[in-house]
Amino acid sequence: MPATPNRRVFLFPMALAVTALLGLGACAPVGMVAGAGAGVGVAAVQERGVAGRTADLRIEALIFEKFFTADTALQTKLGVEVYEGRVLLTGATDDVRLADKAVKLAWQVDGVKDVINEIQLRKSGAKDFIRDTWITGQLRTKITIDKEIFAINYAIETVNGRVYIIGIAQNPGELRRVIGHAGHIRYVRDVISHVRVKEAGIQSAGN
Repeated sequence: MPATPNRRVFLFPMALAVTALLGLGACAPVGMVAGAGAGVGVAAVQERGVAGRTADLRIEALIFEKFFTADTALQTKLGVEVYEGRVLLTGATDDVRLADKAVKLAWQVDGVKDVINEIQLRKSGAKDFIRDTWITGQLRTKITIDKEIFAINYAIETVNGRVYIIGIAQNPGELRRVIGHAGHIRYVRDVISHVRVKEAGIQSAGN
């Protein structure tokens, strides 16, 4: 069976490009600077700020570089989200050694504060990927239009109907709303939160 597509594979070159661009400064072409400026604008209103987002992008790019060098299956089967130096590994594989390798490589990157292993030890097919992408899109839309949720502070991954959320919540009530929206989406089997509630540490919750 061909490897299941993973959108993180397509974001790998982008993460590297953004990391490189942030180091170019005034030497970058005007068009590229404008595009990066839009990203910086988004980061500026995120709770983690521009410096935090930049650091996370760097970590993500370096992890993908290690994945690419070590084993291409790591890129095709697994996903990576980095928030405040906390690395969330997702995806599905029936190869335990591959999952263990991903965790080990992630810890090797400078700046990583934690590695959250949510890799499912099972197979996943193209139909699962399509459904999971739809679920993620539905949740992103729901929390974006909810005026009581600061949606820009959340990153979402869905694997085999299980939704993983990482980021920063303004308060416990906001996080409950996010989890509630996820739980009411068709095909969602479970909701796993690794969201940090502002000034309240790490809050994990399942639905």
